[in-house]
Amino acid sequence: MTIARRVTGSAEQRPPRAASAGGMDDGFLMEVCVDSVESAVNAERGGAGRIELCAGLVEGGTTPSMGLLQVVKQCVRVPVFVMIRPRGGDFLYSDREVEVMKADIRLAKLHGADGLVFGALTEDGRIDTELCTALLAVCRPLPVTFHRAFDMVHDPLVALETLISLGFERVLTSGCDSSALEGLSLIKRLAEQEVASRSATCRGFWKAPLLLSFTALLAQLGTQG
Repeated sequence: MTIARRVTGSAEQRPPRAASAGGMDDGFLMEVCVDSVESAVNAERGGAGRIELCAGLVEGGTTPSMGLLQVVKQCVRVPVFVMIRPRGGDFLYSDREVEVMKADIRLAKLHGADGLVFGALTEDGRIDTELCTALLAVCRPLPVTFHRAFDMVHDPLVALETLISLGFERVLTSGCDSSALEGLSLIKRLAEQEVASRSATCRGFWKAPLLLSFTALLAQLGTQG
């Protein structure tokens, strides 16, 4: 059994309240990446406020089966975000792979996903805006996270602006480093840029796209059993 190979924490803005079993304490929400029903149940018991459901964690996470999603949704109460990634490796996708991703998004929505997680890049290390726009349209109205493909971009600050403009609510990143601890300085710069961007657009009298959180990779845990 692989347990919580990726434990993430996101500083999502919420009204102050007491800590609860939902994984929120002092404004921080813990998200745990799991690949089995048992891991999902244990994550919720351990205080996770959100689950990212994947298969193929050794490859960085791929799309889970819809059977796994159905049973996990029956066993936990916290939101379950589903990874949409047809294979391991790079984040450049063929037309047929894109069709698979769209089909998986529709099925995940049908079987109760609370959100979706995906990412796509161009050959020169930029956000694939055309593909992301098409996939976002299929995902709506569910919230969407851009996954750690972000850590492979050529220019993280430019990439962040692109993701905000496209309408992603969350970005999963370790600050383009091996963990969020090593990448903390970049994560801080990204967060500061997001606040500045939102302030600037609000002064322009139109509603700024809202990035709810940076979900930072905090630890790599091992495999048991």
